[in-house]
Amino acid sequence: MHEPLAPQGLTRRRLAMALPLLGAAALAPAALQAATPAVVERSQRTLMGTQVDMVAQGLDAGALRSAMDRAWSEMERLAALMTRYHPDSTVSALHRAAGRHPVPVPAEVLAVLQAAQAIAVQTHGAFDATVGALPWQFGTAEQHLPSAQDIEAQRRLVGYRGLVIDAKAGTAFLQQRGMALDLGGIAKLPILEAGMRTLRAQGVEHAMLNGGGDVLVAGRLQGRPWRVGLRDPRAPERLLGVLALEGQAIVASSGDYERFFMAQGERQHHILNPATGRPTQGPRGVSLLARDAASVNGLGTALMVMGSAAAPALLQQRPGVQALVVERDHSIWQTPGMAAVLRTA
Repeated sequence: MHEPLAPQGLTRRRLAMALPLLGAAALAPAALQAATPAVVERSQRTLMGTQVDMVAQGLDAGALRSAMDRAWSEMERLAALMTRYHPDSTVSALHRAAGRHPVPVPAEVLAVLQAAQAIAVQTHGAFDATVGALPWQFGTAEQHLPSAQDIEAQRRLVGYRGLVIDAKAGTAFLQQRGMALDLGGIAKLPILEAGMRTLRAQGVEHAMLNGGGDVLVAGRLQGRPWRVGLRDPRAPERLLGVLALEGQAIVASSGDYERFFMAQGERQHHILNPATGRPTQGPRGVSLLARDAASVNGLGTALMVMGSAAAPALLQQRPGVQALVVERDHSIWQTPGMAAVLRTA
């Protein structure tokens, strides 16, 4: 269904629906650059099964590198808690205890599980973190089309109501043996946001984090807004447009072309419909623009399941969120706010 926190050693290099256009900083006038004696540091690491890029701007290269190392450490710590591919993770502990007993979970994991349950309720299960039980493999050498019998058997273990959270006790419990979580579609944004918080706590006011097409920005880049391009999922080599962002902003994206394989003449992609246990048959891609992760976390996946017809109702309680949905028939639906800020590439 979501963006899995992938097996150790597996890196997905994919065409993300949103991508920073860092070359734009070079367009700043020479006078502006001279008046802004800033240092820009860049680094990238493999995290959550994808390439994560970090850019930070400040006045001291050493201080920037130290702040960036702290941000990496914090994100790596959180990813290790929430992956289902490592036996020592909290998620793996929940799987082992499924159908048996509740498991104490750290506060950071509890918050992600609560967010998953909240969006599941709001979308009537279109987003469901318990799809980890489904027999699909994406981004590995073992990817294949599961049999209809296997899908149906495992689909019976999918159901967000089977995840019981006791916030007071600080525990979580999967009620049936064999149930499993995939937090990829709900954990990545909070992890990236924790990295950005760490940078700010170290005095970094201007930064960008890009994790597989989810882009967080703060401040500006060399005196100019950050530029984030939105890919066209119908032709990923093209851009639908460019967003100029400054201050605090998040672009969250989902698409059916990011991780997939072909089988039986159809694209079998990684965003699964919890109701069918199979890849969604709705939109080709969704892009969301907001000021904070909580407003959009899990929403892109839900819209991939539900389609743009559900967007107005879902966005009604999120007035600060702008959205663009590319449907399977190639039509585009977008909020007026997104249309106002998206510029041609």
